[in-house]
Amino acid sequence: MSGTPPVSTLDAWRREPFSWQGMTHDCYEQGEGPGVVLLPELPGITPAVLGLAQHVVDSGFTVVIPSLFGVPGRPDTDPRAGASIVRACISREFAAFATNARRPVADYVRALAHSLGGRTPGPGVGVIGMCFSGGFALAAAVDGAVLAAVLSQPSLPLPVTAAHRADPGLSEAELLEVARRTRDEGLCVLGLRFSEDGLAPGQRFATLRERLGGAFEYIELDSGPGNGGGFGRRAHSVLTREVRETPGHLALEARERMVAFLRRRLAPGAPALPEVPVAPAAATASDPEAD
Repeated sequence: MSGTPPVSTLDAWRREPFSWQGMTHDCYEQGEGPGVVLLPELPGITPAVLGLAQHVVDSGFTVVIPSLFGVPGRPDTDPRAGASIVRACISREFAAFATNARRPVADYVRALAHSLGGRTPGPGVGVIGMCFSGGFALAAAVDGAVLAAVLSQPSLPLPVTAAHRADPGLSEAELLEVARRTRDEGLCVLGLRFSEDGLAPGQRFATLRERLGGAFEYIELDSGPGNGGGFGRRAHSVLTREVRETPGHLALEARERMVAFLRRRLAPGAPALPEVPVAPAAATASDPEAD
């Protein structure tokens, strides 16, 4: 695919550590409005992750990005990125290969989201997870402060067996509480993936649709041969690396639909943003807006 994704820098972000039960990470914050915790994808807070974060800030939200791995600001092409990936995969904090797992980092993200909700306007906060951190966003929704969870190409547990591919990325106890909240408290979950992405398998989304029902919306972009978006067969990062700021670009439209989802959940009284047209090729049978 030609062109480059939107990127940004750390220049405008305030840095402050946040600690919870012995776990401390630097967190970067910017913006005003309802709170959103944005969890980076591997290898860390890259310029492309910051490009997404800046767009969410510019859309009217307060965004906090915890630095869970890697060195903030480094591009994903940095030769040292591989070491960050290896460390994350073997860390007990993330339990990359465990099924039915309550991951320690999820407790940290919950505490961070709860803290953010206590000092930002609106009825609650959102959490966006991507790739390695995708499932952490769903696990964070156990906390009542979280009203919107976004799972973009969730990749944990790493899909090495059929059981791993179908695993939703959190423990059964956590999933039961998330499901209860969707029934009783109006919690909504949005998922995004590319159709041919083996790291974020379709079986995982099928499990979430079965367990969460209509509260789980998802957008699946076609990355098969000859797809209308021009995506390669290894397309993975729906909201960052695959986005091009070109009108009609399908990943750009998916990003705008994600922002609209957050806006509906976290700022329901705010003036509506202009509708972003969705090309027919972006809609699939798995996309509720196509029903």
